[in-house]
Amino acid sequence: MYGIPYMYTLSHKGRILLGVNKREDRIRVDRITHDIYILEAIIYYVLKHGVSLADIESEKELHIKDGFGIRRHQPDFVVNGTKSIAVEVELNPKPKDRMEENVRENYMKYDKQIWITGNSKVKSLLQVFIGEYSNIEVLRLEEVLAYVQHRYS
Repeated sequence: MYGIPYMYTLSHKGRILLGVNKREDRIRVDRITHDIYILEAIIYYVLKHGVSLADIESEKELHIKDGFGIRRHQPDFVVNGTKSIAVEVELNPKPKDRMEENVRENYMKYDKQIWITGNSKVKSLLQVFIGEYSNIEVLRLEEVLAYVQHRYS
């Protein structure tokens, strides 16, 4: 795919051999850019804030903890430490009520929520919620990407 770095992953049989995640993963082409930015955000937290990978839980891990039943919203990843931080990478605006529902759930479950975005509509929508939900912080996606790139160049 043009503009997307090559991706390598273990096959389903390879993961079974290692005893890791018995279910076959499905790569969604429409989410590749989002997923790459999530990985960049994780690298950002590890490098800039000294977070250990052991202290990070992915959205997938959080859903597994939920167990069976109605699938609830989970942040893209959570940083666990003295405080729990929900991190969301938001590339495109969602309807206001759905976005507020996600903000509210993060507000109730986590000490802090960080939204990483490069979209001006998402930023302005989050600005509306900051007055009502005190634990929101907004980071510019460009800032996160530049920090990681600078550290590896």
